[in-house]
Amino acid sequence: MVHDLKYALYLLLCFFGAAFILWILGRTLKRSDAPLKLVVKWGGTAAVLGVFIPTAFACGPFGPLILVPMAFILSVMWTPHIAELVSRPLTSLFDGGNEPPEPKPYYSAAMSKRQRGHFLEAVVAVREQLAKFPNDFEGVLLLAGIQAENLMDLPGAEITLNHFCAAPADAPRQVVAALTQLADWHLKLAQDSDSARAALQRIIERFPETEFALRAEQRLAHLGGVEKYLLAQHDRQNLAVPEGVNNIGLLDSTEFLKPQEIEPGKLAAAYVKHLETHPHDAEVREKLAMIYGKDFQRLDLATMELAQLINEPRHAPKQVAHWLNLLANFQVELGADVATVRATLEKIVERFPDLPAAEVVRRRLARLNYEFKGKEGSANVKLGVYEQNIGLKYGSPGKR
Repeated sequence: MVHDLKYALYLLLCFFGAAFILWILGRTLKRSDAPLKLVVKWGGTAAVLGVFIPTAFACGPFGPLILVPMAFILSVMWTPHIAELVSRPLTSLFDGGNEPPEPKPYYSAAMSKRQRGHFLEAVVAVREQLAKFPNDFEGVLLLAGIQAENLMDLPGAEITLNHFCAAPADAPRQVVAALTQLADWHLKLAQDSDSARAALQRIIERFPETEFALRAEQRLAHLGGVEKYLLAQHDRQNLAVPEGVNNIGLLDSTEFLKPQEIEPGKLAAAYVKHLETHPHDAEVREKLAMIYGKDFQRLDLATMELAQLINEPRHAPKQVAHWLNLLANFQVELGADVATVRATLEKIVERFPDLPAAEVVRRRLARLNYEFKGKEGSANVKLGVYEQNIGLKYGSPGKR
């Protein structure tokens, strides 16, 4: 009984051993660049072993001498393969080994045709790749770019991008990039601000309460050019081009030739009106805070505007750190105490400890007391004739 069990176990081990050897041989054959040559070597190895080993046993004490030519023949046959097997882990670090390359689309042919002016052929080349890799963002954007910029087919480009955006996408940044590019083309190629506005509005609707929506809202605020909008609020009359000054080189002074800057009060009023329509325009709100702090010397109004920017969670950490630094600068210049400034700066370290700005703030906190030397006893600055509460016209910060 025990003998039969041992015999069965021996057969089982032989079966699994043979199966493993066959699996190794099959895997090796599959990966080989010359499978026929490898099969021939296997056959030659079997023949050599079949001839020399029985002969070695038959020769008795002279058997080891018979094995020497066998070892030489086998070393000639298999040394290149053994060397490759040993060096493969090292070379795989540089060439990727035997792993097949990841399939990906190639658009070099399409871009070459585009550069040569063969736009229709380029479209065909891109579509061939997209047939293999549907909704590949690089290909979709390249195809839309050829349609819009080279074939002057903006409606076709819009269809291409809309088809990509309508498909389920795991990368919202690509959808946002596609819609933003579409808005750019509407402005640049068709001068169609309404269509550009619609494309940006789709970002806000699709990704509400995200950084993408915030950027789209800010882009909408600048769609027509903020400075053009601000100037139009005060200078609606037609501009006449005056005659040039004669003998300008002989004048004692040319100060009167410099363009007149917009008065801070009028500019602040225009910014306030703009923010009523576009409350998320960070650039204009920062400019308004600068006017309140530098021109009006109103720390309370500057703080109100900067606080709205700082407390918006969708802004990038780098921007928030910049606004906290700006607020601290105003507090130092406009009479806040050391504790208030320190609390403002410490928010940067607490909220963004890994930013480079945090390290700068740590050094500034260490010498903060020196910043206040010379500030004590400074004279109060007269506000001038501007309306001091201009920033309060459009309600409390919570309503904006």
